[in-house]
Amino acid sequence: MAASQMLTARDRDFFLRVGKIVFANPFSDARARQVREVAGDVMRPGMADAEALMTVISRRLQALDAQGTFALSDLSAEDARCAKPVFLFDVYHRHLAGMDALIERQASRRETRVDATLADRLLGELVRRGFSEEEAARYFALFHQLRRAYYFIEAGLVGESPSMKSLRRALWNNVFTHDMQLFDTHLWKRMEDFSTLLLGETGTGKGQAAAAIGRSGHIPYLWHQRRFAANFAESFIAINLSQFPETLIESELFGHRKGAFTGAIEHHDGVLARSSAHGTLLLDEIGEVSIPIQIKLLQVLQERSFTPIGSHQPQRFAGRVIAATNRPVHQLIARGEFRHDFYYRLCSDAITLPTLRQRLAEAPDELARLVGLLVTRMLGVADATVGGRVLDALAGCLPPDYPWPGNVRELEQAVRRVLLTGRYDAAIEASAGASSEALLQAIDDGRLEASALLARYCQLLYKRLGTYEEVARRTGLDRRTARKYIHQQAGTTGPA
Repeated sequence: MAASQMLTARDRDFFLRVGKIVFANPFSDARARQVREVAGDVMRPGMADAEALMTVISRRLQALDAQGTFALSDLSAEDARCAKPVFLFDVYHRHLAGMDALIERQASRRETRVDATLADRLLGELVRRGFSEEEAARYFALFHQLRRAYYFIEAGLVGESPSMKSLRRALWNNVFTHDMQLFDTHLWKRMEDFSTLLLGETGTGKGQAAAAIGRSGHIPYLWHQRRFAANFAESFIAINLSQFPETLIESELFGHRKGAFTGAIEHHDGVLARSSAHGTLLLDEIGEVSIPIQIKLLQVLQERSFTPIGSHQPQRFAGRVIAATNRPVHQLIARGEFRHDFYYRLCSDAITLPTLRQRLAEAPDELARLVGLLVTRMLGVADATVGGRVLDALAGCLPPDYPWPGNVRELEQAVRRVLLTGRYDAAIEASAGASSEALLQAIDDGRLEASALLARYCQLLYKRLGTYEEVARRTGLDRRTARKYIHQQAGTTGPA
């Protein structure tokens, strides 16, 4: 085509409509409707949206390519902006298989290099469409990021209940923002400035959600070296703050120098120092840290720097931060246990993960879907017969309205126990005291004796905190008494 040739009104309208789809959240209902509007004539039962859209795009581009390769340089600036998303979508989907193989290889081998055939073909197609080599390399990195994000969000957080669909949309927006054009133009290299707070009960999958975000960050492609600047499999670091004594949390976070305190016999790099400039750090159980540690972490978030214990030399932190907690943050703030400024600096985005109770209330068949997935993971192969036996065992052992207080994590262990023993006795988890809603209702009804109230409160804390020692600390009881109350109503002796 001649330079600066104008698109026809029909072509321009098509490109604009496709562009809206390209920049839309792939987990949104709006995007699915837009695909049907553009590609409804070619859609068949069971046909994926992307396949249908690729069909109509390929037809349009083949027609435009009839007189030679149709490129951005053939168009006016305005028409080039219309055509650019369509070119990107086309090239991206032509190389999905190669990118999937690359992601699998990187995940298993921790490598950063790229197969020359994939890189040469993909970059070559973008250059032929009028992109510079530098632009082509940047969009290759974006393609790699898009594919990782879709895989980890889609495969790691399954479920068709409305709340799970909403969660996947929220996670995608957390990686690429709700305005992907703004992300493409400005924010793709600035997402470390946006912290995220994940909220939800124990066992809802906050760790998986954090990993989906953390493994989906932007990693530049160094086209002269034919490799990525880092491996996504090593870019996500998680630390559970509740597993460390207060005296060690600061060292685990910030590191220390040799001789900084008794027992510091060598230098130690904390997780902040080990985080990659292209990585993400998960601070799990952030609700458990003390005010002094919160103040130091606030400085990290605000100034992007930290100082190891025993050192006077600040170090830069360049990664992104995700925090997670199963505790009600606003209650912690009201009690003076969580700083307002720390909370507001953490929650550029706050995402609440749904409980399994909510998911099953919205979509009862979600249980069968999850059990089938868990059985497949455990057996290494799909087996509907085994999945059916597990569902039958759960139905025979649990009441119809069982609240699954341990959420998906409990369901996973329940499936394992059924595979081992043929049944699932929920023990502590099944007791009324394991649900905060049930406890509050019992208090409101005025039907609890003092001993039962304390027992159910201890059970609730144990479900959330996981250790007798922490329950004892919170309640002011000694460990043996806390253990007695935890198991009192469940009728078990429990471990010593």
